[in-house]
Amino acid sequence: MQRRTFLKGSLASSTVAVAMGAGLLSPRAVLAAWPKSAFTAKSVQDALTAIHGTAATTPSNDIKIKAPDIAENGAVVPVTVSTGISGITDIAIIVEKNSSPLAANFKLSSSSKGFVATRIKMGKTSNVIAVVKAGGKSYSARKDVKVTIGGCGG
Repeated sequence: MQRRTFLKGSLASSTVAVAMGAGLLSPRAVLAAWPKSAFTAKSVQDALTAIHGTAATTPSNDIKIKAPDIAENGAVVPVTVSTGISGITDIAIIVEKNSSPLAANFKLSSSSKGFVATRIKMGKTSNVIAVVKAGGKSYSARKDVKVTIGGCGG
């Protein structure tokens, strides 16, 4: 049984290697679209407008942000966003006082559960804003995170 598994794996690996060598598979073909204007925006409003077309959001208690109250290392701050809102298409994480406020933007299928987890970089003490787009409307929640030593600038 192990020999068959080894042979199948070898065959699959060599097929992929041949396809890459022939130029049939290239990394550019699998990269996702990148909203450059949103990630280079200098204000929260500009970032939201670049992603969703409008900066208007409705505050919602259905969005939960799990992040430390005090981040000892601003270079690596774990953030989890969860929500029970149905029909979600986007979840964005914004750090209000960063030089580039948009930290992450996740595109989800409408049947996905509203949950994302990532690590973000924070320059200084700031609000972390989660913006959830569902049914053509944008909902938001915020949490204040204090950055002590080790932040990327503060």
